[in-house]
Amino acid sequence: MEKRIVTVLNLLKRETAKLPLPWVTELAKQEKKPYLVLIAALLSVRTKDNTTKRASQRLFTRATTPQEMLELGYRTIAQLIYPVGFYHQKAENILRISQRLCNMYKGRIPRQRDVLMSFPGVGRKVANLVLGLSFGLPAICVDTHVHRISNRLGIINTKDVYSSERELEKVIPRHLWVELNTIMVSFGQHVCLPRRPLCSQCCLSRVCLKKGVENFH
Repeated sequence: MEKRIVTVLNLLKRETAKLPLPWVTELAKQEKKPYLVLIAALLSVRTKDNTTKRASQRLFTRATTPQEMLELGYRTIAQLIYPVGFYHQKAENILRISQRLCNMYKGRIPRQRDVLMSFPGVGRKVANLVLGLSFGLPAICVDTHVHRISNRLGIINTKDVYSSERELEKVIPRHLWVELNTIMVSFGQHVCLPRRPLCSQCCLSRVCLKKGVENFH
């Protein structure tokens, strides 16, 4: 089973090397600033990648540290990140996170999952993404793409993202945990679409179990 999974992931890795990186991954490679990765990941929740990218870029032209973010204030942050999903709440959370970082962590992002998840608006998915991309810590970030594709391929058989994370930890080699999200998000955005996936263009078409795909045809 593990050998098949590694083969599948290597094929996906080669395929997605031709595709644009997910925005948060691109940012992490460019900036090497965990704070920016955390804020961009927070903005990405329930928001399309292009919208997240534009909003992040607008915001980061004005503030790149917790201290600078606090100086902007709620109204300006909300205007800059619009139209990301739940932008009012996210603007409030950005300020609350920034304040806590300044008060308790000297402006630095902690490396503990439970601490990150205690921040407002930060769930397990965002925390794992930051731990993996910013610190190289082994963590599987399971979003809708990772959940969907892993089940379509037959790697796991789960009903929700939380179950998917637990099951993927059992079958994915540890050294692939961090890049799993990048690979599958790129693939999910451009080939293995939520509805009407482009199976005729897929490098895995012959080995994919296509679980649930027939429902879209």
